[in-house]
Amino acid sequence: MSVKSKNSAKPWTDPDDAPELTEADMLRGTWQVAGVPVTAKEGKALAKAAWRGRPIGSVKDHHKMPTTLRLDEDVLQRWRASGKGWQTRAAALLAAHAPIEPSIEPSADTGV
Repeated sequence: MSVKSKNSAKPWTDPDDAPELTEADMLRGTWQVAGVPVTAKEGKALAKAAWRGRPIGSVKDHHKMPTTLRLDEDVLQRWRASGKGWQTRAAALLAAHAPIEPSIEPSADTGV
């Protein structure tokens, strides 16, 4: 009498159960870019260049803060019509005309 054979498929192993790579494992490997072997120095440089996100050091210590500024519609249209970079140019103009020290007296415009 024939006996039904058991399923020969290997049991699934969770990839998270794989052992961590050690430095020795990394030394045995070879760097390849598009299937072409490269030196470790070249591979690391290319990997760094391909890194996604903001480049290291691109975030300044003095960064810009988002704000809301109410402008007349025609003024805003003229700034936007001036082309790409209009916000940077507007910020530079505001910075050039900003008071050096904040005024202590109430503003005549707002009554505050």
